[in-house]
Amino acid sequence: MADRPIEPRKTVCPYCGVGCGITYDASSESAIGWNGPVNTRREICPKGATAWEIVDHEERLTEPLVRESGELVPTSWETALDRITSSFERIVSESGPDSVGFFASSNCTNEENYVLQKLARAIGTNNVDNCARLCHSSTVAAMRERFGAGAMTNTLEDLREADAYLVAGANPAEQHPIIFRSYLLPAIQNGTTLIHVDPRENDTTRKATHHLPVRPGYDIPLINAAAKVILEEELTDGAFLADRVTGLDAFTAFLEEVDVDENARLAGVEPATLRDAARAYADAERAAIFTGMGMSQHHCGTDNVHALLNLALLTGNVGRRGTGVNPLRGQNNVQGAGDVGALPNVLPGYRDVIDADAREDVAGVWGFEPPDRPGLTEVEMTHEFGESIHGAVIFGENPAVTEPNANRVRDQLDRLDCLVVLDLFLTETAERADVVLPGSAWAEKGGTVTNTDRQVMRMRPNTEPPGEARLDLAVLCDLGQRLTDVSFDDAEPASVFEEIRRVLPQYAGMSYEGIGTGSQRWPFPDGVDEGIGVLHTDQFESGRKTAELRAIDHVDPVDPVSDEELVLTTGRVIQQFNSGALTRRSGTLVRMRGDDVLQIHPDDAERRGIADESTVRVANGRGEVTVEADVTPAIRRGTVFATFHYADPLVNRLTGDTLDPVAKIPEYKHSAVTVSVTPS
Repeated sequence: MADRPIEPRKTVCPYCGVGCGITYDASSESAIGWNGPVNTRREICPKGATAWEIVDHEERLTEPLVRESGELVPTSWETALDRITSSFERIVSESGPDSVGFFASSNCTNEENYVLQKLARAIGTNNVDNCARLCHSSTVAAMRERFGAGAMTNTLEDLREADAYLVAGANPAEQHPIIFRSYLLPAIQNGTTLIHVDPRENDTTRKATHHLPVRPGYDIPLINAAAKVILEEELTDGAFLADRVTGLDAFTAFLEEVDVDENARLAGVEPATLRDAARAYADAERAAIFTGMGMSQHHCGTDNVHALLNLALLTGNVGRRGTGVNPLRGQNNVQGAGDVGALPNVLPGYRDVIDADAREDVAGVWGFEPPDRPGLTEVEMTHEFGESIHGAVIFGENPAVTEPNANRVRDQLDRLDCLVVLDLFLTETAERADVVLPGSAWAEKGGTVTNTDRQVMRMRPNTEPPGEARLDLAVLCDLGQRLTDVSFDDAEPASVFEEIRRVLPQYAGMSYEGIGTGSQRWPFPDGVDEGIGVLHTDQFESGRKTAELRAIDHVDPVDPVSDEELVLTTGRVIQQFNSGALTRRSGTLVRMRGDDVLQIHPDDAERRGIADESTVRVANGRGEVTVEADVTPAIRRGTVFATFHYADPLVNRLTGDTLDPVAKIPEYKHSAVTVSVTPS
């Protein structure tokens, strides 16, 4: 780092949604923790500890690139921006504003995402989305519809008071290690019951009292059976049902048709185990649900979460400390990217684009009214590349690796007239771009991010971008100036945050200075002293006092599974992150056994003649990968597990892109595959 000045300042880890405080340590030339709003004892995970390694990495992009004669070659900023301007102006002139699309970034700041979505709408399109579409859009859809807010109902601090945790489709011990070790584990060690719903045993399961190894794609039968047990055994909260819940009679009638034992067997769980788990959740004075991508990444992901909400409502576990339904968000600003409007169907603050009053309110600040028709989601845009969409800006994301049916995605990227990528490295997506712009790393930027329990925190620059790389916010404002008639001339994070505060009701009472080195939590209405911790106490964020119970029917997974096939499900490990564009470049976070293997049950392996550590071919109609087998009883029979962090093997070649009809999230967690020994 000798060529760039370093002034260590308190900032936020660029990885998961926990939002740990980190900074630069000169003595070790690495990142260290500070006592931030979440990691109050300065604790950080292995990824956070190596976060500095990508800041000064030798593969960092340091100058713009443009495609000439099929090759990406270095160029000046002026030439690169002129190429973008002329291409996008031509595309919009010929095919209209909806012929371009914008991919925001859930690991970049609120200010950057706000400017990008405003830019898209100034051009005249709502085709803007972020990778929350691929992880928790179904959770947000269900919770927003029923409760009025698609976010954690509680705070990490008050969740320590729970008597039971129901963790469904998440592995916080590895995916959110500081939340698990600093908040959940101490409570578990002090007697809090942990119920874990997951098709495989992992680090979270090892601390569980009850493990329900659900068959992928069969969460709804499992949860409906648990609801039936709660009703049958009169474990409901009668006072809460009478005061805060509607639809009990219809829901009871629906459950009369549910056979607990049959549903348990359909879900691949012993009926006695399911009954014990349902009792443990319902008997607790305070029970909290945590939900992850194992629940959300299905073509019925929204319904999966609706089923979970029924459990919370039946037992009165909403609106109190130590209760609620709490999605664990993936990247460090997944929550914030949605809050500030980087979504195709809502404006900042989750106000529908079809709402005339919302558009008028935003126009009062922006000076123009955004379009009134919802845009396309991320996967829908990808499917339209080369069809209705001819130009795209992809900011800080790597859809060539992260989107499902990756072979198709890469073909679609190549069909664009103009693909612009703003990123740190020449990612698998950037390799296909027409223009590549070198951006800024976490340690080089200011601004805010919003973590998984709604805390808005400030990032601070420790150093400056290398070479000719520029701050992301400045680049986005420059694009706004060139591509629209709207003024984007103020690229200071504090000024942009002030505009966010004026547009976003949930942030209205916050201030950039007030956040300081701490945090402010939304909703934070104007005129109050602090944000609200526990949501839905007296009424739901929808403005209603009550929420309804909803009958949810099981829907079979899209991929039918033959006797010769297995179900592939995917997930993360502690030492890698998302597409691996950052962590794969870490010299410390080397590949470890377990992060790029295929877990397969011994019985399934024996039937196919597969030995531990042998090389196997995993294939279906979408593609194939070759990977090492990890023969282990940790994965349930009939199911195999692989991570999605690597470009090779690129597991998302195998995952399907059928979308949930409500949230438009793909079905990552259930893909039919054949597994066979690779000939030597």
